[in-house]
Amino acid sequence: MSWSGFKKNLNRAGTSIMQKVGATDKTVDKDYDAELARFRTLEVKTDKLAKEAKGYLDALRAMTASQKRIADTIHHFYDETAPLGLCGSKYKEVVERLDEDCRGELDTSFRTTVLEPLGRFCAYFPDVNEAIKRRQKKLLDYDAIRSKVSKLVDKPSEDPQRLPKAEAELNNAREIYENLNANLLADLPRIVELRVPYVDPSFEALVKSQLKFCQDSHERLDSLRQYFPPESEKLDGKVEDVLQQMRDLSICGMG
Repeated sequence: MSWSGFKKNLNRAGTSIMQKVGATDKTVDKDYDAELARFRTLEVKTDKLAKEAKGYLDALRAMTASQKRIADTIHHFYDETAPLGLCGSKYKEVVERLDEDCRGELDTSFRTTVLEPLGRFCAYFPDVNEAIKRRQKKLLDYDAIRSKVSKLVDKPSEDPQRLPKAEAELNNAREIYENLNANLLADLPRIVELRVPYVDPSFEALVKSQLKFCQDSHERLDSLRQYFPPESEKLDGKVEDVLQQMRDLSICGMG
């Protein structure tokens, strides 16, 4: 940063402090403040949505990978002659296909229809924030010069050229600030409205992606019913019998 830039930042910081303590006037634009608040709300919520959507995809991939590891482990419990041997083998095939689809088709589709559009929308925010910062800097410059002119009017300087010079600086500062302010007043609402072509389709794609994954998972896992023993064999009773056998083991009664 140049010395000139450092001095400007220092002066702006001083002006900001003076405004906070009420020692100098501060320009207030309620219309701009309202649009800025709407943009900030959009920015926070969209950033969060993009992160949560990415987290959802990561969690989905982690889940299918975990299912695959479980299936690999279960497969080792049964040989082909065991009552559930065929079911264990078929379960392994099903979850392997689910994991493959999740890492392939679903991952690609989700990134294309959800993550990438949200990412493109969020990519606007840094440029907007730079414009907001630039407007704030020029506003502080304008308020500082406005305060300077006001003081020269209240207490004229011995140098007759100081007031006209300050007024010329004020006019220039006002023009720069008002141009930036007008641009943001026009652009901020447009950016907020851009959520419709970006966020709405992404939300719809997110729901459809979830629905397809759940339906595919249900159909494939439900197909395993035929490989389980008949429903007449009560599972709850079997589990209780096994638990009782474990309780009867001498090692469980130790301590």
